[in-house]
Amino acid sequence: RMLSDYKPKNNVEDSYKILDLEEGCSLNDVRNSYHNLAKKYHPDSSSGVADSKAFIRVEEAYRVVLSDMAAKQKSDSGEEEEDQFKSKSLQHRHYLSFEGVGIGTPSQREKQYMQFRVDRATEQVLEYRQQRLESRYAGSDLSRAKDVRQSKKVKITQAVERLVEDLIQESMAKGDFDNLSGKGKPLQKFSHSPHIDPMTHNLNRILIDNGYQPEWILLQKEIRETIERLRKSIVASRRKLGEPMTLSEQKQWGRICEQFAEDIRKLNKRVDNFNLVVPILSRQMVHFSMDKEIRRARKTYEAVREKVSDSDTKENEGEEGKRFGWKSSLLKWLKL
Repeated sequence: RMLSDYKPKNNVEDSYKILDLEEGCSLNDVRNSYHNLAKKYHPDSSSGVADSKAFIRVEEAYRVVLSDMAAKQKSDSGEEEEDQFKSKSLQHRHYLSFEGVGIGTPSQREKQYMQFRVDRATEQVLEYRQQRLESRYAGSDLSRAKDVRQSKKVKITQAVERLVEDLIQESMAKGDFDNLSGKGKPLQKFSHSPHIDPMTHNLNRILIDNGYQPEWILLQKEIRETIERLRKSIVASRRKLGEPMTLSEQKQWGRICEQFAEDIRKLNKRVDNFNLVVPILSRQMVHFSMDKEIRRARKTYEAVREKVSDSDTKENEGEEGKRFGWKSSLLKWLKL
């Protein structure tokens, strides 16, 4: 199509040389030579010497040779066999484009190929959906019964919610809520910050109080509470042991550390689940390290020991001061 209006620039002798032919060859020789060169130089072929410019020269030479042979045949035998030398659709394109789909002209083959791609994509989508449905409903009768129970539970919950809503609307229509102390008054503000919209803050607070919190917020809160509980428990366990620890106490401490490591491993799994659902990348959490937590527990234990020893020292000094306080006050009175 690009070369339909292109005028050839080669002469007859150069065209025969380009096709590696000699003048006086047969029409089949011309066609075979052209097909071989076209497959060799066509840009869409997988040949290593593919070249669009060389392919244009080959096609131009092919047209020139055909025109020359048609002119010679016309001069020899008239115009009866002129139609067989007319330019035909290039057969090599059937094998180099459109995956070998379609027949006819290039435009017809292109339309047939587009329809073929649509049908193939539709079949792939249907096969994918079929596989998903088969995998979803491939469970046992127990899973199906569980789904039925879950659906019944959802229906019961929805029915109860509708019943409660109907009762509330009926009570409002009767005027049962008219004697409330806060009727007609705005909601109490939960925040005194002037940069927060009171209505949005109140709505968020109402949702939070009623349990409507995103999953990642609940997971984050659970992780923080769990790590604080583990830290306090390991410090308390260390305080129960002596200083320095005996052999049996060291074994007990080793068992405590093993259990603490197992708890940290389970907590890190929760961290992984949290990172999968958190919508903000900067809110993702890193894993807790067993070694770091043990060192932190030791530092906390040492700080608690020092604090306890300082308080004991102050108490002893206070008792001694109370014991000898009357003597010092008596000496001061005698001096006066």
